[in-house]
Amino acid sequence: MRSVVKVSKTIDDAVEEALIELGVERDDVELEILEEPSRGIFGLIGVRDAVVRATVTFNPAEIIDIFLTKTLSSMGVSGMNIIDIRKDVISVDIKDVNPKDMGIIIGRRGATLDAIQYLLSLVVNKGRDNYTRIVIDINDYRKKREMTLEKLAGRMAHRAKKSKRVVKLEPMNPYERRIIHSSLQNDREIVTYSEGKDPYRRVVIKLKD
Repeated sequence: MRSVVKVSKTIDDAVEEALIELGVERDDVELEILEEPSRGIFGLIGVRDAVVRATVTFNPAEIIDIFLTKTLSSMGVSGMNIIDIRKDVISVDIKDVNPKDMGIIIGRRGATLDAIQYLLSLVVNKGRDNYTRIVIDINDYRKKREMTLEKLAGRMAHRAKKSKRVVKLEPMNPYERRIIHSSLQNDREIVTYSEGKDPYRRVVIKLKD
């Protein structure tokens, strides 16, 4: 496991320096106070800094990289995992995937990619109090899919207004349904809701009463 020893005026400062160097959060390390700080006589003689050792006990980037590498390998696919760790969300972009293999990872309407994301979320958050959201993308698939769904929402809303009839979209996963709802939430002429049970749950668009 990775560890660093930091020397600073206070224990808190030493811990902060260690966390910055290791690139992890406070809950991800085990701390050992090697030396307590001391002001010394008259605050001048015998001044001693705090010495702290921080050892990483939880490294999400390493866990994610190992999990995805093994998962993709078992699917006969290879790629590079670009991991962006923020406070409440970890974004993973799988790059350098052979174009002919992208369909294997994405699956029908992103079902396989969603399944991998769900399993990875379970692995990363296992036994932890603070939940971290995991988002996996591959060659900007989700971004492109989001743009496609936003355009679809606009077209279907126009159809509902023109025909004055209820428009039902094809079944979608929760992520895609949220995009449709969000795209049309400011339209004052229509209302959207979901009906049915997964995996056949779909968005319904209708004129407001």
